[in-house]
Amino acid sequence: MDVKNRGVSLIILSLFLLLSSIFSSANRIIHNNNLKKNPIAFHSLVSSTIYSIQGNVYPLGFYTVTLNIGNPPKPYDLDIDTGSDITWIQCDAPCTGCTKPIEQLYKPHNNIVKCTDPICAAIQNHHCDDPNHQCDYEVVYADHGSSLGVLVRDPFPIGTSSSGSLLQPLVAFGCGYDQEFSGPNPPPDTIGVLGLGSGKTSILSQLSSQGYIRNVLGHCLSSKGGGYLFFGDQFVPSSGINWTPLIQNSPEQHYNTGPADILFNGMPTSVKNIQLIFDSGSSYTYFNPEVYNAVVTLVNNDVKGKLSDAFDDPSLPLCWKGAEPFKSLSDVETYFKPLDLSFSNSMDSPFHLPPSAYLIITEHGNVCLGILEGSQVDLGDLNVIGDISLQDKVVIYDNENKQIGWASTDCNTHPHP
Repeated sequence: MDVKNRGVSLIILSLFLLLSSIFSSANRIIHNNNLKKNPIAFHSLVSSTIYSIQGNVYPLGFYTVTLNIGNPPKPYDLDIDTGSDITWIQCDAPCTGCTKPIEQLYKPHNNIVKCTDPICAAIQNHHCDDPNHQCDYEVVYADHGSSLGVLVRDPFPIGTSSSGSLLQPLVAFGCGYDQEFSGPNPPPDTIGVLGLGSGKTSILSQLSSQGYIRNVLGHCLSSKGGGYLFFGDQFVPSSGINWTPLIQNSPEQHYNTGPADILFNGMPTSVKNIQLIFDSGSSYTYFNPEVYNAVVTLVNNDVKGKLSDAFDDPSLPLCWKGAEPFKSLSDVETYFKPLDLSFSNSMDSPFHLPPSAYLIITEHGNVCLGILEGSQVDLGDLNVIGDISLQDKVVIYDNENKQIGWASTDCNTHPHP
């Protein structure tokens, strides 16, 4: 079984374990949908930029965006990942473990970031012995995939100024010359990862610190495939968004929220006061063993006598079959109840998970639970909300106000400013 969980990452220059953390809850309640204004003097145009995305949860297991980087700009298809910071591209330096033809690889051109550069200091455990040394990085993901390389800096075209000139801020990203992929095959349609975490090395943070956009991003992943991604605050809906605070004192740069209770069919359960990581780099949702077992018990008890176990379906660990093969999720909605994430620090509506937000229909015509046990992929006690549960919602990561927001919407229709 190839279970992807690229998002929750660790960045190491020496052996460094990131996936152990102590969470504490935020102590404020946010009801304001209006984003604060950043005191940075912003450039004459760009308040937001929007991109179409491709992909799906099943069978692909990831969503990608095509970004132009360099001068002249060259397109690269990158895996969207709010669970990590560093953006990296397979790189001809030369390259070990690259999956694309050499003509599609990124080629460095005397643009390597030095280890004395402030952006390099943002990499955890960074130590610079020689100011002329390059800035090396290594990213190791929870699914044991990894990228090793060097930081480079190149233009990132994002729009046109009021004077008509193309805006091309310089951003730092990884030139990955040694990749390892989990599972039997690497993702066939991607050449790298777009790190959208809240750390200083993310492209979003770099664009914000340079005054091109505000430090806000959003995505809308369609269950039909595709959707959109935006940087900045211009495409944030003016109303209808539910907000909950981000945890402020976590040592990692993940989008941590909580505490939250899980409701089943609108009723309280034994699962209370859990912290959550919102991570678009994870195909599925992962709960720690205690939470996972509680949710599985609720779901299993509810479908007992209605559906049979499908032990022979290798798609996911827990699957069921009906009298006839299922063709779509609409065929199974009557058998399953919704889940809700009710946040203690928010008076807004819970994060609603209809059955379509935690189930898939496999190629075998069975229905499978898209909630997995995180300990099976070395997530330990973490709880990760992945793509399956983020579908058909606009999800907003507001680093200006340290909050995350969501609203159900049609992700196949792109918003206009």
